[in-house]
Amino acid sequence: MNNSWSADQPIVSIKDVHKSFGDLEVLKGVTFDVMKGEVICIIGPSGSGKSTLIRCINGLNDINSGSITVEGQEVHAPNLNKLELRKKVGMVFQQYNLFPHKTALQNVMMAPIKVLKQNKQDVEKRARALMEQVNLQGKEDSYPGELSGGQQQRVAIARSLAMNPDVMLFDEVTAALDPETVKEVLVAIKDLAQSGMTCILVTHEMGFAREIADHIYFTDRGVIVEHGPPATFFTEASDPRTREFLSQIL
Repeated sequence: MNNSWSADQPIVSIKDVHKSFGDLEVLKGVTFDVMKGEVICIIGPSGSGKSTLIRCINGLNDINSGSITVEGQEVHAPNLNKLELRKKVGMVFQQYNLFPHKTALQNVMMAPIKVLKQNKQDVEKRARALMEQVNLQGKEDSYPGELSGGQQQRVAIARSLAMNPDVMLFDEVTAALDPETVKEVLVAIKDLAQSGMTCILVTHEMGFAREIADHIYFTDRGVIVEHGPPATFFTEASDPRTREFLSQIL
């Protein structure tokens, strides 16, 4: 996207971002950087702006002011080719949004073939490898309706990875799942994070955040209240709002 960007600079840089929906100000000046290969978890109460923030990183929501860059490219520049951005930034949502009439494998293959115009045989080979990566070998020919929620979510992860992104965004991807299928999705994300993928996750799975995050950001009412590495964040939180939030969920 931007030839002047180098890997010693933040891969994602968010500076003083404000976002309102009508009269409701959802983000009130959020600033942080993400380095290549980092795993960032964003936590906080419902309505604190977490999901809006990561939708802004992907250009799905516009911003009122501030700046978001991915690999040095301004996400909200008027002339930005959104397709170029989506190639760089993959996103997995709470809802799986799979095509019900396509098999799991076809779902994973669709975007590289239709959007990137890649060779079908090459795409299929990679799609099968991605299915294996998220532990779904043997389910390639299953339709979404034949899969559990956790399996569908892992197909959605594989589908996002098929575009070969540099950054992955996860928005509460386990929120709609049964407790027994949550773990298999978290394992898939953990494997991905450990492989060196830059990941930004909105999550309420605190044990998971503690285990995989390099850095945790706690948001409340549209601002970052507190942040730090998991080792200190969960035990030495200084802001009363952070402490109250953690006391309710830990």
